[in-house]
Amino acid sequence: MTESSLNYERVERQMASADIESSAAEVHGILCGLVCAGREDAQARWFGELFTEDQATDLLVRECADSLKLLHDQTLAAVRGPGLGFSPFLPDDEKPLRLRAQAVADWCQGFLYGIGVAGLSSGHPFSAEMQEALNSLSEISRLDTDQLEAGDEEEAALMEVAEFIWVAAMLVHAEVAADETERS
Repeated sequence: MTESSLNYERVERQMASADIESSAAEVHGILCGLVCAGREDAQARWFGELFTEDQATDLLVRECADSLKLLHDQTLAAVRGPGLGFSPFLPDDEKPLRLRAQAVADWCQGFLYGIGVAGLSSGHPFSAEMQEALNSLSEISRLDTDQLEAGDEEEAALMEVAEFIWVAAMLVHAEVAADETERS
């Protein structure tokens, strides 16, 4: 997914103006959890988690909602389209390591929350591979970023973790899609 039309920092500012206290990464994680869990109503559920009906007339909220709708549309097109799927919505590589690592942890937390909101729970027959991926995402969501020091090793490790979260999300999507196909 290309974020050419969406800038992480701008979306964060819009979210803050709309009184959304979560990071843009966490909010994107929630969306991805909903989409990968097969929710056809992902956008409506996502917006239901982020906004109240009282906010509908607020100009800043509408501006934020417009940007998040674009993020939804791009993410959905990337997940459903040809190619490798979406990319987690994270700060640019030029940003400090701790900020980017916290965004990765936030994204994982959001993804797991989205899975829960979507209705996938321990009652769902997860494969061992999917359960392991979800457990790993849970571990990553608890990452202690205060201990990180910028360096080549840490940069490489963060890149690997960012790639892993994408793989884990696509595994969930593929497994849920396969389950839905079997039931049809």
